[in-house]
Amino acid sequence: MHISTNLLFDRASAQMSSIQNDMAKSQAQIAAQKQVLNPSDAPDQAAVITRLKSMIGKQDSYLKTMDTVQARLETESTTLSSAGDILIRMKELTLQANNATNAGSSRVVIATEMQGLRDQLLSLANSTDASGSYLFSGSKVRTPAFATDANGAVSYQGDQVQISVAVGDHRTLPTNRSGTQAFVSVARTSGDGTTTGAGFFKAIDDLIAGVRSGVSSVMQRGLNEMDTLHQGVVLAQASGGTDMQAMQQQSAALDATKLTLQSALYNVEDLDMPKAITLMQKQMLSLEAAQASFAKVSQMSLFTYLR
Repeated sequence: MHISTNLLFDRASAQMSSIQNDMAKSQAQIAAQKQVLNPSDAPDQAAVITRLKSMIGKQDSYLKTMDTVQARLETESTTLSSAGDILIRMKELTLQANNATNAGSSRVVIATEMQGLRDQLLSLANSTDASGSYLFSGSKVRTPAFATDANGAVSYQGDQVQISVAVGDHRTLPTNRSGTQAFVSVARTSGDGTTTGAGFFKAIDDLIAGVRSGVSSVMQRGLNEMDTLHQGVVLAQASGGTDMQAMQQQSAALDATKLTLQSALYNVEDLDMPKAITLMQKQMLSLEAAQASFAKVSQMSLFTYLR
């Protein structure tokens, strides 16, 4: 019988090398706490991991966009709430001025306060968000919503475009209201039945002039128009509140989807540490057994066999 010493050595060496490679892979997996270290190790699993990470990244992008929009809507709501409070105060002052017991000097004082409130309203109408974009200019976010000409008349400079952003693969939500939606115009009917429109600030300026001059009919008309102006601001704020609620609901849906994707990613990417450590311990025992076996085989010779 012919015994090949080289064959014995080659087989033993190959066995120990294979076990050592498996151990090295297990050690690397444990160190990284990942199942797949290189895409070539498990192409299909690596493709699933890449796809899941891409989907999670998209959810994060949507959530980041929604945080920005949410902050803008909150700023808009606060602005409109302040505008509504100012209009209520102006109506109170108008009622006070329209009282027959007030002298002309008192009405001048009231008109002066109303003028200050009117200027605050103009400032609020030209409010900006955290990025410096005007809230009520439509798509012309770098242009102040309202401007005053040389005669003191205020006009709207924005447009009526409503901007929407993607907050999901098949979902968009609006991010703004135009100035004319929030700061509405009023309709005026003259004695001959002709109806004309007066802008938000035109109606207020006429009311202030009526208070200063003490014209009761102008003040009474202004009181009626003030209700319309206030209603417009309140409705715009309510519309923004609806958008914020939709944002919160969509955010919750995105968070739930992200959690599901992260769970799926954990199952295909993260390593089961107890199982991996147990496997490596088995590999270490196998290596020790192979090394002991190789040590005995390497001491064998033909004479030892014949004995």
